[in-house]
Amino acid sequence: MTSSNHRESQYPIDKLFLDRWSPRAYSNETMPEADLLTILEAAHWAPSASNVQPWRFVYALRGSENWDKFLSLLIDFNQGWAKSAAALLFVVSRTHSGELGSAEQKPSYSHSFDAGTAWGFLALQAHLAGYAAHGMGGFHVEKSYEVLGIPEGFRVETAVAIGKIGDKSQLPEKLQERETPNDRKPLSEVAFNGTFIAK
Repeated sequence: MTSSNHRESQYPIDKLFLDRWSPRAYSNETMPEADLLTILEAAHWAPSASNVQPWRFVYALRGSENWDKFLSLLIDFNQGWAKSAAALLFVVSRTHSGELGSAEQKPSYSHSFDAGTAWGFLALQAHLAGYAAHGMGGFHVEKSYEVLGIPEGFRVETAVAIGKIGDKSQLPEKLQERETPNDRKPLSEVAFNGTFIAK
């Protein structure tokens, strides 16, 4: 199957998975908070182990009092392009199950996996709503705990920029060259029948 952006899948899948991608050129537009909350509504319907739902989302909208604070948590490279997004958010996961502060709390093996699933739902819903989401590992991790007030028992997983796709000419020349949907490895390099193969 081929998508509108020329990505091709080996097996028949919904075009949504091929059409969604992570741009860096955003339009400098704002977005209504209701649009962001709709995207987060979809994210929080992700599946999780024992329905614990360990994901949490902390966000700031462009033009709000928290915007510069959130932007400052990104490394300089990511600040350079994410400053044009409409929203910045951090995906946080709770590392234990059970009531906070109770002796019954137990470590959760899958908290990061579950939060990653919520991020995937978020990215797909953003695309369906006419926005694009770009996840980032490039942020000041220790600073994010302090600035966002994240207590012990939670892990800051990733930063995310969301907005309408803009003109790539606003990006540095090297990034303009990369401003296109990436391809993926062949399925045979990541899916193995019966025995794992280290590649």
